[in-house]
Amino acid sequence: MRQQKGFLLFVLVLELAVLCESRLVTVPDGPLVRVEGQSVSIRCNVSDYQGPRDQDFEWSLITGDGGQDIQLVSTFDPMYTHTSVLDRVESGDISLKKLGEASVELTIRNVRASDSTTYRCSTPSTDSVISGNYYADVELRVIGDTLKVSPAIPSAAVLEGQSVQLHCNASRAYTAHTFLSITWSVRKGTGSPEDILTFGPDEAVRVGPAFTERYADGGLLLDLRGGGVYRMELKEALALDQGAYMCTAREWTRQPGGGKGWQKILEKSEDMGSVTVTPIAQSLTVTVQKNVTLSVEDTLNLTCSVSAGNLTFLGLEVTWLFGAADAPGILRELLRVGLDGQVLGGSELAGMRRVGPGTFRLLLPSVQRSDSGLYACQVKAWLRQGFRGWYQAAEKTSFPVHVLVTRLEPDFKVNLTAPVSPRFTGDPTELLCNVTDIRNVPDGRLSVTWTYGERRPEGVVSGPMTVATVDELGVLLPGDSYRQRLETGAVTAGRSGPATFRLFVLRSRDQDMGRYSCKVAAWTRSLRGGWDKSPERQSLPVTVEWTAQTPLLNVVAHRVREAATGGSTFEMSCRVTGQNIQNPGYSVLIRFVERQGSNPRKVVSLSADSVLQLEEGMAASRTDSVALEKTGQLEYRFRLYGAQVSDRGFYYCDVTAWTRDQSEDWSRAVSAESNKIEITFTDAGPVFNVSIRSDRDSVSPGDTAQIECTMAILGATPNTGDVAYDVRWFQTPLLAMDNGGAVPLISMDRWGVVRRGSANESAEFSLERTDRHAFVLRLHRAHDRHMGEYHCTARLWYISASGLWREGRELTSAPVSLAVSLAFWDSVQIPVLCGLAAALAAGLLSVVVGLISAHWCLSRSPMHAPRNKLIDLEMD
Repeated sequence: MRQQKGFLLFVLVLELAVLCESRLVTVPDGPLVRVEGQSVSIRCNVSDYQGPRDQDFEWSLITGDGGQDIQLVSTFDPMYTHTSVLDRVESGDISLKKLGEASVELTIRNVRASDSTTYRCSTPSTDSVISGNYYADVELRVIGDTLKVSPAIPSAAVLEGQSVQLHCNASRAYTAHTFLSITWSVRKGTGSPEDILTFGPDEAVRVGPAFTERYADGGLLLDLRGGGVYRMELKEALALDQGAYMCTAREWTRQPGGGKGWQKILEKSEDMGSVTVTPIAQSLTVTVQKNVTLSVEDTLNLTCSVSAGNLTFLGLEVTWLFGAADAPGILRELLRVGLDGQVLGGSELAGMRRVGPGTFRLLLPSVQRSDSGLYACQVKAWLRQGFRGWYQAAEKTSFPVHVLVTRLEPDFKVNLTAPVSPRFTGDPTELLCNVTDIRNVPDGRLSVTWTYGERRPEGVVSGPMTVATVDELGVLLPGDSYRQRLETGAVTAGRSGPATFRLFVLRSRDQDMGRYSCKVAAWTRSLRGGWDKSPERQSLPVTVEWTAQTPLLNVVAHRVREAATGGSTFEMSCRVTGQNIQNPGYSVLIRFVERQGSNPRKVVSLSADSVLQLEEGMAASRTDSVALEKTGQLEYRFRLYGAQVSDRGFYYCDVTAWTRDQSEDWSRAVSAESNKIEITFTDAGPVFNVSIRSDRDSVSPGDTAQIECTMAILGATPNTGDVAYDVRWFQTPLLAMDNGGAVPLISMDRWGVVRRGSANESAEFSLERTDRHAFVLRLHRAHDRHMGEYHCTARLWYISASGLWREGRELTSAPVSLAVSLAFWDSVQIPVLCGLAAALAAGLLSVVVGLISAHWCLSRSPMHAPRNKLIDLEMD
């Protein structure tokens, strides 16, 4: 009984396994709808099968006549195709493509109306148990091309701000499972078409990226009236909406039950035509009436007329401009009316109002002479753009009209005096500009401009320059040349009375001598709330001068230390003597000339504030080679370290005396140059030394030793970097000391070529240059014969001033000793081993000889006869 239950349980598990692994053949859900002449691809997959992984497929179609099966194509039987479709298969119109081991795709390249039927995909069984489905069917419907598109644009030319109607009518024969979409697009210039709006196929609206914001603001409207009538309206057209418009109708299908999305099966596009948008700027005109002549206290009445193609849609911002008659290109805003009709700017005496559509009037009562000038009307036209508000579509300014107002000019007199005049340099100077007999300046203000003309020695006065201006509001405006002195208080300018202006120089300089004058202008309040300036009146000039003492400066240079050889130090001292200079400070510049008459070169300088600066004539690499310092009240010392051949020439001091005023600014007084001190020495080549150093004093046999030979340049060359060396290494062995000989080991010439000596043929020594001035000798596998003293010799080569290599001195380094350490056992092991071997050999030889002798003696003695022979004798 227990065995029967177990068998039943096994059968149940086997049946569940079979059910879980049933073969599954799948094709896309149908029906598949295509337009006649298009291509269709149908994919077939098989899964949950047994047997080989690579499966075969068969495609056939089921006709409506009794479900007849017409064989199309097969992956394993080339003779599978029915004769009725053989020509289409052989031409490639019907083809089968293997996509994988369990997937295949049937393609009909050019579907026909007769292809509308059911298609079956079958897979031969490779399963051990028949289960699942072995074929799947899908319906294909081929429809005709019935889609028609008829676009229209009722008005192809519109004004900016008007709407554009775009009609796109589409019709087709109804077919189940197909849907329609309409797309409006525009091409601007030679660019690609850009989609504006798409409706469908799922009754959704999709907007092009460039029109998203406009659609959200209500600038695009869609009118769906049914019956294949589709209309789109571009509200408030912009100038950039101009272009060629197209309408595209597309027919779509999707699989029942959701499928994998929409599939386009037909598309038709038609040109709707070009739309021209006329900018507002082309139709906008702004005019103001003709020129006007008025008397003082009259009322100015000017009318601005505005016209445009669609004036009722425009928002107007009107601005009245005013400017001087002699500067027609410079107009400033007088007052303005905004979009909301509010008047901005102006004053209580000037106003503007709108008297009709596009008509604005300026009223200016009680005009004055200052109201004379050019008047113009500027109009900005604004258009509403959806919910985003207004945007400026155009701007026009009328031709200015001239308005002339007669009035009495302000009248006054200007007198300039110098209450305080300097007698010497450094004394103060005071000038007063008095305005008298002031008439026709009611509630007016005065401004003054101080000017100065330099008086040169030949008596010519240079053109005037502005010292400072005190405007009608009392604001001080310094001139460019006097800005620093006015900001520090060395020069002051201001008002000392209602009609008196004062210019004061705290400490007069020699360059302050010259002619001074003041120009005064009267300012009267205008009806626009500002101030009008009258013509300026200039005073007679006042000459400020005094007897100036000529400053004198003398500089004497003398040699402190001579540069006798290259690399030595040169030192020069300059002593300064000055006369007629108040509180002087001195700046010193060291100059150098290679030969008399050549152009000088700046070396180093020391400012009057004791700031040291290396000049452009000295290489930056030699910053530490020069020094300039103040060694006394009137003495300066210059040092040049490590003199080179290029430093030979003449050196002298260029000294400038400076004076400081109350503003603590330095002013140049006088300059002088000292006598020249020459540096001259013979170029004997660089001076250098040679040093040697070993990394160890003693090495063990077989180790590597390293000895470094280093050269150091002490002198100067035309170019310190252009040096090279011939280096040779020598060994003085202990065994050769009695003979006083030195064995050459290895050498390297100035070109880097290494040559070995006769004592180094086995490559026990190597030579390496680690930098320009260092050479390293390496001893490999040390032996007792390498003990001794080592030294190196170096011959210097350098590039002379002519650019050729020259041979210099040869120096020999001090010797350095190298010992090879031998341990006691290492020294005696060979003799001990040799002795033991000899003793062992002698012992063995003695034993062999003894054995041979004994054997020979016993064989001949009767006393030592063999025992068996004795026995034989006894028996006898």
